[in-house]
Amino acid sequence: MFATGVTIVTARNEAGELVGLTASSFNSVSLDPPLVLWSLAQAAASMPAFATGSHYAINVLAADQQALAERFATRGVDRWAGVEHQPGIAGAPLLAGAAATFECFNRSRYEEGDHVIFVGEVECCHHRTGISPLLYHGGRFYTEHPL
Repeated sequence: MFATGVTIVTARNEAGELVGLTASSFNSVSLDPPLVLWSLAQAAASMPAFATGSHYAINVLAADQQALAERFATRGVDRWAGVEHQPGIAGAPLLAGAAATFECFNRSRYEEGDHVIFVGEVECCHHRTGISPLLYHGGRFYTEHPL
């Protein structure tokens, strides 16, 4: 019952293949140095790529990217088919149309329960001015509505 933004965390595995997943467990940790966190289930198929990789990107989705969020949360599909992206400064894919991107060095990891908490040091970030974010609450997607 806690509303969150929606992100897609992206990277490249050791073979250089694209890896990505939808995550709503994203949060700011520190401004100095700039740190963010997100978490991933230990049993996730993409865990090896994130646990051993040096960099990843956190793509904060815009309100019109619900279909992308659903695709990257689905197993057994080609998540990258037709997805426009470009490599970031360390090679992690940056998704076109994202409301914001955080390019991170994989600074530290903490195993807690059945998840791993990743802390990333932000090396570069961008945002699109005036873009509404995609929100998630109670199992449903929402868009921003000013009060």
